[in-house]
Amino acid sequence: MDYENYAKIAKALADSKRVKIVDMLSCGAMCACDILEHFDFTQPTLSHHINLLVKAGLVTTEKSGTWHYYDLNKDAFEKFKTDTAELMANTPACICEPVRSKVVCGTEEKELIK
Repeated sequence: MDYENYAKIAKALADSKRVKIVDMLSCGAMCACDILEHFDFTQPTLSHHINLLVKAGLVTTEKSGTWHYYDLNKDAFEKFKTDTAELMANTPACICEPVRSKVVCGTEEKELIK
C-alpha cells in the first residue's frame, strides 16, 4: 500500500464540504456553478476545495468553453476502498503481524514488526 497517497486522499476527505462535493459528483459530472449553488461560500473557496480533491486524484476536471466540469475518478475511489479494507484486515501479509519469536514481554528484547 502506498501510505503517502492513502494519507493524501484521507486528508482530502477530512472536510465535510469536500465530502459533500464528492457526494454530489457521485451522480455524475457537474459544472462549478451548479456545485456552488449548494454552498454558502465563494467561487475561490470552491476552487480551493476542488483543487485539493483533484490533487488527491479523486476528482477529474474538464474545461468546455468558459465552464469547468468536475467528475469523480471512480478508479481512485475503488483503490481507496480496497486499501481501507486492506488496512483493517489482519492477514499474514499485514504489517502488524509480529515476527514469530520466543521473546517474552517485559524483557530487554522486543518483538519485531515486519
